Amino acid sequence: MENEMITEPDLQRIFNTLLIHGGIDGDEKTGAVSVPVYLTSTYRQIELGQHKGYEYSRTGNPTREALEVLIKELERGAAGFAFASGMAAITAVLLLFKSGDRVIISNNVYGGTYRVLDKVFKRFGLEYEIADTSNIQEVESKFNGEIAAVIVESPANPLLTITDIRKISQIAKKNGALTIVDNTFMTPYLQRPLELGADIVIHSATKYIGGHSDVIAGLVVTGDTEIANRLQFLQNATGGVLPPFDSWLLLRGLKTLSVRMDRHIENAVYVAEFLKEHDGVTRIFFPGIEDSIGYNIHKKQAKGPGAMISFILSQEYDIRIFFQNVKLISLGESLGGVESLVSHPASMTHASIPPEIRRKVGIDDNLIRLSVGIEDKEAIVDDLKYAFSKARKK
Repeated sequence: MENEMITEPDLQRIFNTLLIHGGIDGDEKTGAVSVPVYLTSTYRQIELGQHKGYEYSRTGNPTREALEVLIKELERGAAGFAFASGMAAITAVLLLFKSGDRVIISNNVYGGTYRVLDKVFKRFGLEYEIADTSNIQEVESKFNGEIAAVIVESPANPLLTITDIRKISQIAKKNGALTIVDNTFMTPYLQRPLELGADIVIHSATKYIGGHSDVIAGLVVTGDTEIANRLQFLQNATGGVLPPFDSWLLLRGLKTLSVRMDRHIENAVYVAEFLKEHDGVTRIFFPGIEDSIGYNIHKKQAKGPGAMISFILSQEYDIRIFFQNVKLISLGESLGGVESLVSHPASMTHASIPPEIRRKVGIDDNLIRLSVGIEDKEAIVDDLKYAFSKARKK
């Protein structure tokens, strides 16, 4: 399907079908309905200087290409790129910048993004500024001639902070900077940042895109052909490409994205209502609650709240005992799989962020992040009830 032929109402109406038949649909040669896994490193060429579109699988592979075309269509971009991890995807995007450039990052950005900027790119002269990107005036005040990009997560990890992507994109564009949005929590099913003015979208496809906790992958989409050409060069030059079988796993996972997300959201809303009323919770972060900060902005730019919930456990409860007593829900890193996962951001996903910065932005030591899976919703709540009952201090 040609990107420019799909209007917004059409895309919403046919998104489920696009997930199944978008991109490169099946295999023309054999009639296979599933794109084959092309496990080859190289390709036989017709003659000197002439090949059938592929030379070497780092540069291009048919299975990876099918995934890249599909994610491009789903995000309504000009080009898509598949990488060996979400961090490889972020790294490739950061390589677009040069020494002396500065980027603005959300104050509760994913810990891995902070780490690669602070411990790797800073050594090569790429600097960063931390800002509350939900505060438009604060972001605007940080712009000067050296700001090359704003990196935004909305909802952000782990406090589900909402940023007005359209307004941030307008400010960045006015100042000659790029807007980069990590869309991992939302997926293109719920939010399409390029349509809101962003220049680049990043996914940790390990999460909802794959959806089954069985693959590590990253995706990048841009709507700008010049940026696309530079990313294609960087992908090939640095070589952090997604292998064919992993690409196939993502293609398979994407087929059920809308079905899974609908169930994830149904469960998350049910769980959030339970947590909101529980005396063991002093504060809940979930964009599906009407009185949550940024609710109206999120509702305007996204189709649903997603399935990530964070909450602060009351001091009347022992957090270690709480984690010891979740049974159906697994204590573990990551998110977005069919199974429910719970984590402790301060010691896990955001441990690389200095404690003083964590405290400043509200990542409390009693903060718990819950990725709500697609199990029976009452079973998830029963598991939480049991953990709460065991964790209450005598």
